[in-house]
Amino acid sequence: MLAGKHILLIIGGGIAAYKSLDLIRRLKERGVRVTPVLTQAGEAFVTPLSVSALAGVPVHQKLLDLTAEAEMGHIELSRAADLIVVAPATADLMAKMAGGLAGDLASTLLLATDKRVLLAPAMNVRMWTHAATQRNLSVLKGDGILFVGPNDGDMACGEFGPGRMAEPLEIVAAIDAALADGPLRGKHVLVTSGPTHEPIDPVRYIANRSSGAQGTAIAAALAALGAEVTFVTGPADVPPPPGVRVVRVETAQEMLEAVQAGLPADAAVFAAAVADWKVAQAQGHKIKKGSGGVPALALTENPDILATVAQMKTGRPGLVVGFAAETDDVLAHATAKRARKGCDWIVANDVSPATGIMGGAENAVTLITAEGAEDWPRMSKAEVAARLADRIAAALG
Repeated sequence: MLAGKHILLIIGGGIAAYKSLDLIRRLKERGVRVTPVLTQAGEAFVTPLSVSALAGVPVHQKLLDLTAEAEMGHIELSRAADLIVVAPATADLMAKMAGGLAGDLASTLLLATDKRVLLAPAMNVRMWTHAATQRNLSVLKGDGILFVGPNDGDMACGEFGPGRMAEPLEIVAAIDAALADGPLRGKHVLVTSGPTHEPIDPVRYIANRSSGAQGTAIAAALAALGAEVTFVTGPADVPPPPGVRVVRVETAQEMLEAVQAGLPADAAVFAAAVADWKVAQAQGHKIKKGSGGVPALALTENPDILATVAQMKTGRPGLVVGFAAETDDVLAHATAKRARKGCDWIVANDVSPATGIMGGAENAVTLITAEGAEDWPRMSKAEVAARLADRIAAALG
């Protein structure tokens, strides 16, 4: 799909710039034409010669370079590519973009372009979580800028947390999704996945057997059709798919907040197996065995994420899809759930132990809509996801 595409790659200043060299190689392997732009700070981490050698074309560096302007003006350069990718996207570059600054070649290209822009942020965890960076992130998302990463991990500075640039193959997948000419291009779909963990004390929690495999497959299938996907996932067994914006959470309350922050969306698919209850008063220390016997755990209901979104008065997604994992009377329970929650569709499945569906590789579902119930044959979770994604694309038109 990427063969013949043209990417304008802006390399910012950060230790993660070394990954941009591998990114160029991966893109070239796929037949992509890469035009590199190296910032002054980026030159401190990778050399123009190495970038140019891998890309097979000269690297652009200066805004007022007479030779470069004679060959291709910076305005034309900003619009000649199919997509602009910034990797690494530093806090400084994000701030310049959010503020509309144009003091160097990179920021000028980003301001002058009429093409989509994909950022792969990379910075210290404190810089990423700083209120200023988060404000800029919100502004850029509102402007339609696409993001891949950052990931959690060890930093070059010795700290740990969000801020690591996405790996080259993750960025390639995000580029593929951004350039996809599928029926969901230009649509934003929010997907929840995985279980939630509700703490009892610092070492124990309430959870369920969900692996997150079905939600992950749905997010991947939607991205493959060109959708911009926000993927809100609990602590799942399977890794999130590439090419989507990943928001990791632990509890149902955190998932609700992440979902609300991820709106607006054209559609929302709630595939997560959210715990119905949580401990009313989670302990701050490990509960010890004692002569008092087994401790009593007072439970309280978790927020109903599906119903909250489905019943929104303003900002409700045009299509809200829920899941119903049942062990008996599947159709009756799922049909009642659709009416009770106020969602448009319910994807119901039988997760009783004999089916092997919960945590397994296959699924057998019934799609319940206002028109009735439609049984799908047992198939792989990837096939279920692809079929559901096609239905969503048709519904969104």
